[in-house]
Amino acid sequence: MTSPGGSAPWDLFGYFADHRDEVLALLWSHTWLSVLPVVFGLLLSLPIGWLARRYRWAYPPIVSVTGLLYTIPSLALFVVMPTVLGTQILDPVNVVIALTVYTVALLVRVVADGLAAVPDDVLQSATAMGLTRFQRLRSVELPDAVPVIAAGLRVATVANVSLVAIAATIGIPQLGQLFITGFQLSVTGPYYPPIALGIVLCVLLALALDALIVLGSRLLTPWQRGAVAR
Repeated sequence: MTSPGGSAPWDLFGYFADHRDEVLALLWSHTWLSVLPVVFGLLLSLPIGWLARRYRWAYPPIVSVTGLLYTIPSLALFVVMPTVLGTQILDPVNVVIALTVYTVALLVRVVADGLAAVPDDVLQSATAMGLTRFQRLRSVELPDAVPVIAAGLRVATVANVSLVAIAATIGIPQLGQLFITGFQLSVTGPYYPPIALGIVLCVLLALALDALIVLGSRLLTPWQRGAVAR
């Protein structure tokens, strides 16, 4: 058995043409496996980050404990999750929950620091207007913290795109599978096309998701565009 012909990295276009449906399915799987943990992680991080901001004594332990979660090796977490959750080893839920843990680890400090960055005079003005604590959080603190939180989301999203690829080692189908395929076909020499294609698509996916977050941040903070224009 020999490696397939056309092993130059730029033959990734030919590889894509020959395996388009398979590659697009892997891309879609990679996309939702990257995005869902960010959504769930943000929803969990908002109340945890608010608690860390609201009670100063809680900030050090909450930030320290959540930050330590990111030190858990991803492959170990992917393997342990089925035992903890009672799922099958190939269940994508394992990847989603594992990456949600990493997202929370990254975002809790970001949310807490973003809320803490809201000027005191702004908070006092909102209180003087009769806003309740929840109304102030929803209408003043969170909107002002959007740029900081968006910056954290960008880091978490790009990190997830990279970490999802590792799940290919346990058989979860996504773009990381292209790296496994390239390795398996490298019998008499390196077979680059699927590997190069996987790298390019991961980078493009990360750039696209990053651009969506930037766009969303701008739409949620129209006053900042006015400030820049002036």
